[in-house]
Amino acid sequence: MPALATAQRSNQLSRTLARFQGLPAALRVPLMSFLLGKVVPFVGTASLRFDEVSSQRVVVRIRNRRKVQNHIKGVHAAAMALLAETATGFCVGMNLPDDKLPLIKSLKVDYLKRAQGDLTAVAELRPEQIHLITTQDKGEVTVPVTITDESGAAPIQCEMVWAWVPKARR
Repeated sequence: MPALATAQRSNQLSRTLARFQGLPAALRVPLMSFLLGKVVPFVGTASLRFDEVSSQRVVVRIRNRRKVQNHIKGVHAAAMALLAETATGFCVGMNLPDDKLPLIKSLKVDYLKRAQGDLTAVAELRPEQIHLITTQDKGEVTVPVTITDESGAAPIQCEMVWAWVPKARR
């Protein structure tokens, strides 16, 4: 599956990332991750890695290293929530028209077990959700996201609700 779906380039974010589509993964992933870390500085601070970014699916990883660890040498709870929020937010952001502003409306994170090693988030939107995001002036969607650790287990369960509003106030 390509890192960026060619059918959806409706906004500045998707058009910018489309420029990297032809690059080999060894170059594309670090360049996209660097660029997206500049868009959202906290994402850059945590060194999140974007393995896949399309209008339907975003895959983001965080390495278990000192700057994101808790007191027991695992990925900190806040860093886990950041991972889920980032994957879902960029899923929405890839579809949102340039005249709209994405806003996290609510996030619910249940910590189920101790995470082992690095973590991966996979967020996906259904076609009907994409249709709402691209056509409604304002609204909200619950974006499904799965977080897994190196063992393949899901240490957390999340529910992320994203809203969008016009950028210009009326």
